[in-house]
Amino acid sequence: MEWKADWGLRARMAVTMLLLGLLYVVFIGALSLTDIGMTGIVVVMGLFMVGQFFFSDKLALRSMGAHEVEREEYPELHATIERLCQQADLPKPKVAVSDMRVPNAFAAGRSKKSATVCVTRGLLRTLDDEELEGVLAHELAHVKNRDVMVMTIASFLSTLAFMVVRFGFLFGGGGHDRQGGAPVLVAVVISFAVWLLSFLLIRLLSRYREFAADRGGAAITGKPAALASALMTIDGSMDRVPQEDLRETSEMNAFFVIPIRSGFVGKLFSTHPSTENRVERLRELEREMETQ
Repeated sequence: MEWKADWGLRARMAVTMLLLGLLYVVFIGALSLTDIGMTGIVVVMGLFMVGQFFFSDKLALRSMGAHEVEREEYPELHATIERLCQQADLPKPKVAVSDMRVPNAFAAGRSKKSATVCVTRGLLRTLDDEELEGVLAHELAHVKNRDVMVMTIASFLSTLAFMVVRFGFLFGGGGHDRQGGAPVLVAVVISFAVWLLSFLLIRLLSRYREFAADRGGAAITGKPAALASALMTIDGSMDRVPQEDLRETSEMNAFFVIPIRSGFVGKLFSTHPSTENRVERLRELEREMETQ
């Protein structure tokens, strides 16, 4: 398969960034109702934005208990990623491994040159070589599509708004009286709305970007069936993973190849399309390749 730019994904990323910009204006307006002051708002948001942009990959790896590995430690993993990068016309990313038993993988980084691809030990034990290749190609497709950076920026606003909601009583000092309490309460309510809307934007973009990465991964390897098999294997293995491991990794859901979800509510708010839909689309790609 030939790699094709996904203009649908690019359009969605552009619209997401535009809407996030509008949400930033609303969010700043909400914070201005508190006693933090405009200077404090600019400083706090500036520090958070710089930290999220430059250190989000390191924070993601730390939250997963992952560490960068050298070729001597995982020669086959490095060799596979190098081969796929040549096929995808990408610079080789950093390679990291997490000790988690959850079979999963994700890509992080603000650009193609600063990207990191991380896999868990659970994934390495669960998949065969072709399935692992399909998952790695999927993650490299995220890097090539540049959607990791957009997701990082989108998650920043969601995280910051949620922090204001959670710790809103701290802003405005002793705002329990009638004069100070009302503005802080309004700011918290608006921040909650910003958090909810940013979450929905992340959810909508993330669902489409997974389909795009599936297509891109299939284009890199030329084996849609291998990725389809990997998705089914990972999805079927989740029931055997201890619940404490699933809880520890759930905060990275938006970046995983398969999300950690439980029950109806978890599926309803999932950042990914269902595994069944993804597998069916990959099978359609396989059939198209066979008829060419």
